[in-house]
Amino acid sequence: MASAAEQLAANFNFSNFGKAKELRQRILFTLALLVVARLGTFIPMPGIDPSELARQLNQQQGGVLDIFNMLSGGAVQRMAIFALGIMPYISASIIIQLMTTVFPELEALKKEGEAGRKTINQYTRYGTVGLAALQAYGIAIGLEHWGTVVIAPGFFFRISAVITLTGGTILLMWLGEQITSRGVGNGISLIIFAGIVARFPTSISQLFESARTGAIDLPVILAILIGAIGLVLFIVFMERAQRRLLVQYPKRQVGNRMFGGESSHLPLKLNVSGVIPPIFASSILLMPTTVANFNGQSVPDFLQTILTYIGPGRPLYLLLYALMIIFFSFFYTSIIFNPEETAENLKKYGGFLPGIRPGKKTAEYIDYVLTRITVVGSLYLAFVCVIPEFFRANYAILTFGGTSILIIVSVTMDTVAQIHSHLIAQQYEGLIKKAKLRGARR
Repeated sequence: MASAAEQLAANFNFSNFGKAKELRQRILFTLALLVVARLGTFIPMPGIDPSELARQLNQQQGGVLDIFNMLSGGAVQRMAIFALGIMPYISASIIIQLMTTVFPELEALKKEGEAGRKTINQYTRYGTVGLAALQAYGIAIGLEHWGTVVIAPGFFFRISAVITLTGGTILLMWLGEQITSRGVGNGISLIIFAGIVARFPTSISQLFESARTGAIDLPVILAILIGAIGLVLFIVFMERAQRRLLVQYPKRQVGNRMFGGESSHLPLKLNVSGVIPPIFASSILLMPTTVANFNGQSVPDFLQTILTYIGPGRPLYLLLYALMIIFFSFFYTSIIFNPEETAENLKKYGGFLPGIRPGKKTAEYIDYVLTRITVVGSLYLAFVCVIPEFFRANYAILTFGGTSILIIVSVTMDTVAQIHSHLIAQQYEGLIKKAKLRGARR
C-alpha cells in the first residue's frame, strides 16, 4: 500500500495552488525582489560616458567580460550599479569552502550545526565585501585607462566607483538571502537565472531576424530549436540521475519492543559540482583574449601567438575547455563532498552499507563510487558546454552557451521542486486539520 506522501504526490495538481496562500505570498515576494534586482542593472554608475562605453564594449567581444555580463544580466555592458553581480559572493563562498578543508577551526564550525553555519555565512559576507571592493577598485582603474569612458578621472571617481559597485553587490547578496529565507528557491541562483532569461527575447528576435533577411535558412532555425529542446531534455535527465547506495539500519530492542531494521538510500548525484567547473574553465581560458582586448593595438607577440591557437572557438581552445571542465569537476567535488565525513555520520547513527565494513572501508567505497560517477558527470558537463560553444564560434548561430542553458535548467528544476514541497506540506497541514476536527467531533 502506498504511503500518505506517495498518495499526495500521485494526486498532485495545480488546483491545490489556489489554496496555498503562503506559497502564493512567497512567489510574489520572490518576483518582487527579482524585479528590484533587474532594475538595478539599468541604473548607470556615476561618472561614466554611456556612448563611449558602448563604443569600447563593441570592441571587447569574446573575453571574460562576456561571462560577467551574462552572469550579471547585462549590467556590465551598461556599467550599472550591479555590474559586479553576485560573483564576489560566489567567489567568497568557494574560498571559505576551500579554507574549511585547510583550517581545523573552520572545519569544527562546519560541524557545529546551525550556529556554526551562521558564523561561516558571516565570514562569507565579510569576504564578499572585501572581494567586491577590490574588484570595484580594479574596474575603476581599468575604466580610467580605457579611452574617455570616465568623464572626470581621479580619486573621487575611484572612491565613488568602489562605494557604488560594492554597495550594489551587497544589496544583491541581501536580496538573494531574503529570497532564500522568505521566498521560493535559492535566491542567488534565481538572480543569475533572471539575468540570463532577460536576454532571451532579444536573442530569439535576432535569430528570427536573421532568418527573415536570409542570413540563416529556415531548416537551420528548425534544427537549432530541435537541438535546443533535445539538449534541455538531456540536461534534465542527467541532472536528475543519481547513484543510490543502499543503507541498512540494524534492529535494536528497547524493553519489549523492537526498533530499527529499516533501509534507506544514500543518493549520489551524477553532477555534484553543478555549474562551477564551466564558469572556472571559461574564465581562465578567456583571460588572454580579455588582456588583448584591453591592450588594443599594442598586443605582445607572444600573446598574439597564444590567441592564434587558443582563441575562442579554436580546436585547441575547445579541447582545453573540455579538459579543464573535467579537472574542475573532480576538484570541486572533492571540496564539497567528503566521503570520510559521510561514512562517519552513517556509523554514528548505526547505518551501514551491506557487505561493507563501517568506517574507513565505507569511506573508501563511497569515494570509489563517487569517482566513477564523477567521470560520467564531468564528461556530460564537457559535452553540454563544448558543443554549443563550437556552433556559436564557427557558425554564429547561437547567442547562448552551454553554461547559460545549464544554469537555466538547473535553477528551474530546483525551484519547481521547492514549489512541489510547499504544496505537499500544505496538503499535509490540511489533512492534519481535518483529522483533528474529526477527533474533536467524536
